Amino acid sequence: MAFPNELKERIILGIDPGTAIMGYGLVNEAGSKTSLISLGIVKLNHFDDHPLKLQHIFNKTLALIDQYHPDCLAVEAPFYGKNVQVMLKLGRAQGVAMAAALSRNLPIFEYSPRKIKQSITGNGNATKEQVAAMLKTLLGFNETPEFLDATDGLAVAVCHSFQKIGRSGNKKSYSGWEAFVKENTKRIR
Repeated sequence: MAFPNELKERIILGIDPGTAIMGYGLVNEAGSKTSLISLGIVKLNHFDDHPLKLQHIFNKTLALIDQYHPDCLAVEAPFYGKNVQVMLKLGRAQGVAMAAALSRNLPIFEYSPRKIKQSITGNGNATKEQVAAMLKTLLGFNETPEFLDATDGLAVAVCHSFQKIGRSGNKKSYSGWEAFVKENTKRIR
């Protein structure tokens, strides 16, 4: 049974913000099938000035939106590390990507690195290599990108695709496989 708010097909742009390299990935979700559209990186380390990096992130995000016409942006949230300055710079990078999406009226969804890894591999502590390998399996592509930032951006898009909306319009959230099985006994055979 289809719900009125449910889209039958949508394009999701996923971004892994960074100030040296920004990774991105686009997927097409048609029903329960998710397929790869594109993935890549934006190199920023040749810019000496942080505001120029931010401007480039903004412009590249707009270019991706204008080229692929995604229905939403999914972005990785900055995580707290040992260096607060790095976290602030990542937050700014995320913010300008979000501003680009907002300028095109796209809804924005944010996911923690742990949530993304858990969604893709089943392990919130998975390595970048494990995430990339699982994405290859899930989406059926063979190319290994030069930088894992590309598959990180793709993982954000796939993570968002995996989030399903319940009948009430609220996102369904499960604390583990046991909770999922308990609430979905009719789906389990």
